[in-house]
Amino acid sequence: MTSFSSIAAFETALADLREPGAGAAADARVRQAELTKPAGSLGRLEDLAIFFAGWQRRARPRIERARAAIFAGNHGVTVHGVSAFPPSVTAQMVANFANGGAAINALSEAAGLELTVVALDLDRPTADFTVDAAMREEECLDALNRGTAVVEAGLDMLVLGEMGIGNSTAAAALCARSFAGGVAGWAGPGTGVDGHGVARKIAVIESALAFHAEAPRSAFETLRRVGGREIAALAGAILRARQLGVPVLLDGFICTSAIAPLAAANPAITAHCIAGHCSAEPGHRRLLALLGLDPLLSLDMRLGEGSGAAVAANIVRSALAAHDRMATFAEAQVSASL
Repeated sequence: MTSFSSIAAFETALADLREPGAGAAADARVRQAELTKPAGSLGRLEDLAIFFAGWQRRARPRIERARAAIFAGNHGVTVHGVSAFPPSVTAQMVANFANGGAAINALSEAAGLELTVVALDLDRPTADFTVDAAMREEECLDALNRGTAVVEAGLDMLVLGEMGIGNSTAAAALCARSFAGGVAGWAGPGTGVDGHGVARKIAVIESALAFHAEAPRSAFETLRRVGGREIAALAGAILRARQLGVPVLLDGFICTSAIAPLAAANPAITAHCIAGHCSAEPGHRRLLALLGLDPLLSLDMRLGEGSGAAVAANIVRSALAAHDRMATFAEAQVSASL
């Protein structure tokens, strides 16, 4: 299976989630206890090695082939002035990705990641979701499947990111519809709007939530009503990665918001995901706490485009290198009573 042929197929996949290999994780835990170091002295690096062992189903996991997938989309809700930049910037940044000039180009190269950029109908923004669903059913299903297409069996890790003017508004709407709590706790400055801009954002999101209040609250309906094509593609990639047992590194607030409606339907969806970092966007820390994800890094980044997750990929590589290459006490002829 390479795509979700119907809404029902998507919902079935979300309800029936693959589990990690318990035996491989247990073997990795045993190996950690045998390495030449005091128990627990490498902290979360040890946890990362065991996590990857479980999902890769091998006691000594490795990163030989890792992919960064960046999805781009445009949003009709920008007619309300929710962004500091015009929608044309989305296509301009996609061109910058193609020319190798963006942060994600440099950071993915530094982390040894294949870079894939998927632009989703940039000349056709989603509908203004204050007066209509952002996407028709077939559009949302297509976006989900555009996400599944970047995930292949044999990938050792998937790094996810996005680009889309206006998508921090969609992300906040997704979180507010998926979880309890007021809109104000989810809406932030995004690309740099001032206090008045944030207030306008809050009003727009509240209007959208009121318009869709009677609609079903399934993961699919929430994505299609107040999401965006690139966010739906992220959700599709996350779910497909789970089907194939590929560990996922999530980027910032917008990237992580893609999992919010999925987690509201089935909280176990986060089990194969790692939060690469906690961004400076105010809602991100709140969202990570609700999802039970502890970020690897906190560097005040708020760029998006997978940048924070790409930096975190180097931490993963370090964790797996230590796990694989350190000598055991027996091999080094060191007393195990450290």
